[in-house]
Amino acid sequence: ISLVVSISYGITFYRTSKFQDELVLAQTAQQARMLYKQILMTRKWVADHNGLFLLRRPGVEPNTFLQDPEIIAQDGTHYVKRNPAMVTRELSEYTNQEGLCRYRVTTLQTINPANSPDPWEKKGLLLFEQGETEVLEFSQSDGVKILRYIAPLLVEKSCLECHSHQGYTEGDIRGGLSVTIPVDWAYESIAKNNRMLFVIGAATIFIVGLTIYLLIDGVVVRRLSFLAKAMDNYPEPFANLKGLPGGIDEIDRLSGKFQDLCERLEGSQAELVRTKEQFFHNEKMAALGRLAAGVAHEVNNPLGGMLNCVKSMGENPHDVQMQKRYLGLMETGLKRIGNTVQQLLNFGRKEPLQYRMASIDELVQESFVLLEYGLKNIELKLDQGLAKFYPVDIAALQQVIVNIALNAIQAMPDGGSLLVTTREVEKNVAIIFQDSGQGIQETDLPKIFEPFFTTKDVGEGTGLGLFVTYSLVERMKGTITAERLGDQGTRVTVELPVVQEDHVAG
Repeated sequence: ISLVVSISYGITFYRTSKFQDELVLAQTAQQARMLYKQILMTRKWVADHNGLFLLRRPGVEPNTFLQDPEIIAQDGTHYVKRNPAMVTRELSEYTNQEGLCRYRVTTLQTINPANSPDPWEKKGLLLFEQGETEVLEFSQSDGVKILRYIAPLLVEKSCLECHSHQGYTEGDIRGGLSVTIPVDWAYESIAKNNRMLFVIGAATIFIVGLTIYLLIDGVVVRRLSFLAKAMDNYPEPFANLKGLPGGIDEIDRLSGKFQDLCERLEGSQAELVRTKEQFFHNEKMAALGRLAAGVAHEVNNPLGGMLNCVKSMGENPHDVQMQKRYLGLMETGLKRIGNTVQQLLNFGRKEPLQYRMASIDELVQESFVLLEYGLKNIELKLDQGLAKFYPVDIAALQQVIVNIALNAIQAMPDGGSLLVTTREVEKNVAIIFQDSGQGIQETDLPKIFEPFFTTKDVGEGTGLGLFVTYSLVERMKGTITAERLGDQGTRVTVELPVVQEDHVAG
């Protein structure tokens, strides 16, 4: 605003200064014209009275260029004649001594050499012969700014007494009356006014700019800064927004709308958390159901073997060697069943994230125990490089491993190979799943972690498995990426940061 005011005032200042120049210089030119007319009237008065006769004394001498320069009265007193030209010259000497102006008569046909024109006056006299009525110019002489003005002198009837013998007739241009007026005072006045205007303008711009700054800062900027700080700090409690100055202006309405938005976001966030938790639980239960269906025959196999052992032991109650051998097999089968059931129970448990020290390699191996039923036609390769213990959320990571492995198994209905690699990369641990299945289309890659997106047939998938996996990895501050490998096969990479030990549950 100050810049706009400055530009606007600068244009006004420039135009005002130019107007002052034009006005003062026009007044000076008008003053020269008035002086010219006054001198003409004086000359006319002298001519109408046939000149002036002054008492001859030292300094008042006869004009040798006149026909009758001197007369003698009857009493013997000598009087000298002063014609209009001499009156003009002597009056000019008085005004010049006072520093007011100077003027003189000049002509191209001089009788008195003192009346010879200078180059500027000569140019003006020549212009009069071409019809010009006046010539004026602002210039500088001896460091002083002056206005030079010249206008023609016309021969009148009263002038013929002295100039008729020179061949002039009434109305002829006898010469010119040249007027020179100092105009330093005018430029000093203009400069003074310009300085005053500049000071007033600068003070006005400063006062206006400061006033606008203080008003905008107090009424707008501070309140907007307060609101912006509250927005930056969101979702921290926003009750302090009520401390904004009241009113019915736009900022007050904006803060009210922001409060309403925060309240709606809080409600939506709570609903989203509940929905996500329900998604996690539902997908976990669905995966658990698929695991249970696949694991059932894994439990039935040892059960069938143990039933055969019991039947054989019942038929041969006295065969100690058989009983000893079968009891060992039955113990192994029961442990296998118990381990499988325990893995299922652990997988189905719903708990918040809780970090514990565990071996990620062992966790991978245990997860694939649950998936043995689906690996009959699949070659599983484990390239494990995480021998030491890391702080992880066991349940969440196990669900991530199982979900990704299930997708890989379902992508290879006719068999194939699955390579699982574990490595430590800088400050992260990485689990990489690489299968030789059907692969994911390039157009589907950006959408595979979206909820309810699935490429399976209706009834074969919910579209929540990878979404839940993505959400769990995100909760653990990690990243998950998927890429297509050539014509077939997919690589899924999970990277998790190594949690500091002070976050590990005791």
